[in-house]
Amino acid sequence: MREKFIRFMQGRHGVDDFSKFTMGVAFVFIILAIFTRKGSVLSSLLDTVGLLAIVYTYYRILSRNLGKRCQENEKYLEKTNKLRMRFRKEKSMMEQRKTHHIYTCPGCGQKIRIPKGKGKIEIDCPKCHTKFVKKS
Repeated sequence: MREKFIRFMQGRHGVDDFSKFTMGVAFVFIILAIFTRKGSVLSSLLDTVGLLAIVYTYYRILSRNLGKRCQENEKYLEKTNKLRMRFRKEKSMMEQRKTHHIYTCPGCGQKIRIPKGKGKIEIDCPKCHTKFVKKS
């Protein structure tokens, strides 16, 4: 059975970041439709948009036009690059906070990373050379 599925998917685009996003959008619209009043126009509209997003997602996943699907994914990644980089940076900062203190220079706003457990130290900003004292 697994081999049949693998053979079926050969030459098809498969799941990429844009497909994951459109499936998430479909999920959000369907959840919103559940919480709106049944029988209302808004509920029907949300269900329809959610269903269309699911159909479009599966169309992209099963498509054999690899070039066009890759271009769509590249456009999506290009447009969301700043947001993804910001989340990646915040995640990195949260991981570093376990072992380091992160201070902001009062002179220029540069972030400076100091290991925890060093006591009271004088920090020299590498960017503007402002000196300030902090407890590590």
